[in-house]
Amino acid sequence: MTHLSRGWRGPLLSASTYVGAVVAVNVGFSLAPDLDWLWSLVVGGVLVLRDAAQRHWGHGVLGWMALAAVLSYRLGNPSVALASATAFMVSETVDWVAYTTTHRPFADRVWRSSLASAPVDTATFLHLAQIWSWHLFVIGVLSKASVGCLIAVVLHRQRRGG
Repeated sequence: MTHLSRGWRGPLLSASTYVGAVVAVNVGFSLAPDLDWLWSLVVGGVLVLRDAAQRHWGHGVLGWMALAAVLSYRLGNPSVALASATAFMVSETVDWVAYTTTHRPFADRVWRSSLASAPVDTATFLHLAQIWSWHLFVIGVLSKASVGCLIAVVLHRQRRGG
């Protein structure tokens, strides 16, 4: 393996994991919308994966976001995928802004950007999918924020060495 190929392994892994997770959530919700609680948990992780991809790709992560949206639309139920992809694009943009403008350690940026994007993602999706309810909104936001918090805590502990 050349030095160049080793240097691309992390960035490509972060981008492909992020894109794959977005597509999996969108297609998963298209196939099994009754598992909305599960997809909400996975979305919490996806928001963090976007932060990890941005560490490698900078503003280029916006291109990966667009690719994930197009693939989601093509592979899932078009109306559900459109609602989900739109929610992802809107909330991921909020997440991107919060992550980019917060000049703090990575774990703090993950936590803050997840807090900012979770309600936007949930509200946008529920509205566009025409399944709005306060109950689903609260479940969605709490599950996404909980995953973001958990991942931020793990990252913070890793940074401290234990």
